[in-house]
Amino acid sequence: MEINKPLIIGIAGGSCSGKTSIANILCAYFETSNSINIIREDDYYKDQSSKSMEERTKTNYDHPHAFDFDLMAEHLRMLVNNQSIEKPTYDYTVHNRSDVTEIVNPTDVIIIEGLFALYTPEIRDMEDIKIFVDTPADVRFIRRLKRDVKERNRSVDSITTQYLETVKPMHDQFIEPSKQYAHIIIPEGKKNTVAIDLLITKINSILAEKML
Repeated sequence: MEINKPLIIGIAGGSCSGKTSIANILCAYFETSNSINIIREDDYYKDQSSKSMEERTKTNYDHPHAFDFDLMAEHLRMLVNNQSIEKPTYDYTVHNRSDVTEIVNPTDVIIIEGLFALYTPEIRDMEDIKIFVDTPADVRFIRRLKRDVKERNRSVDSITTQYLETVKPMHDQFIEPSKQYAHIIIPEGKKNTVAIDLLITKINSILAEKML
């Protein structure tokens, strides 16, 4: 690994597997001693301004085609080359990118968090540590159900229909197979404190080597 290159960590896994929780734990741990950023894949959903709201609601947001991976890869290359980026942000209430963008500056550690963090070869090849959060489907579904009812004001029927028609099939077709690329598989997400502690130890080791 190049000395001046940021440490890039990819965290993939199914919907509500615990990816965000682990990314936040790592960010909280390392932000005191190193500069760190989380690049959330959801912010790279494709712009749908040209579509009506009805058309947007019919988009399969669990398919790779819903994401602008080219822009994401370009932004990662810029950060690696010590350039700041203007990152899009996503508004779930309108099923589209918001008008707000976020300036992200280069940092020592970059975490890429999302369903397809290990799926795209161009992005995967940039990652120094590849993680797959492996949580049972029933647990993930219950978490998603609770989240979407509480935070997104959705009905149980709509959540269940979406899960059966798109979430589960896309997970089986695209996300689960990407587990083969992981260096580390973490069962049960943030509950697996042993795996997280070992991961932190490994990251510390890599960062220490970079400073020699």
